Amino acid sequence: MRGSGEGREYVEQDGVGVVDQLQRLWTPHRLAYIKGENKPDGDEAGGCPFCRLIGMADTDALIVGRGRLVYAVLNLYPYNPGHLMVLPYRHVADYTELTGEETMELAEFTQHAMTVIRSVSAAHGFNIGMNQGVIAGAGIAAHLHQHVVPRWGGDSNFMPVIGHTKVLPQLLGETRQLLADAW
Repeated sequence: MRGSGEGREYVEQDGVGVVDQLQRLWTPHRLAYIKGENKPDGDEAGGCPFCRLIGMADTDALIVGRGRLVYAVLNLYPYNPGHLMVLPYRHVADYTELTGEETMELAEFTQHAMTVIRSVSAAHGFNIGMNQGVIAGAGIAAHLHQHVVPRWGGDSNFMPVIGHTKVLPQLLGETRQLLADAW
């Protein structure tokens, strides 16, 4: 059945809920994150998705740049477009376990990530940080990773606040290519 409301046409789906004239933005990829799919069962490197990425092609793994001791990869479940993570190749959980060289390269990659993201998307600011341990909010606590989340003035709107949904204007593969080319 077709109807209209506030100048828009909509399709009523009989039997699947109350018609409320809201537009729907389906994000089925988020269900994998919510259900915890691909999360490691233990602390071993063999089950770690970040360790598996290292052996994959950059385009398949969404890797933006590789260094000697660390690499940068797009977040599969980004908070904002261009949200990436910087990780050591070595499977370590805690920041204090990094060597001095790893710490230095992680910091340099984080700076470079900010420069690259600014150059391709004119980000106004960044949230940068790492959640150390499950209790601190780490989704994959067994492999240290630092988030680099670009921010723009006014980038918060009703979608994440009311709808618990983030609208991303570009596919991850396209974002990876843009950042990798600028890397």
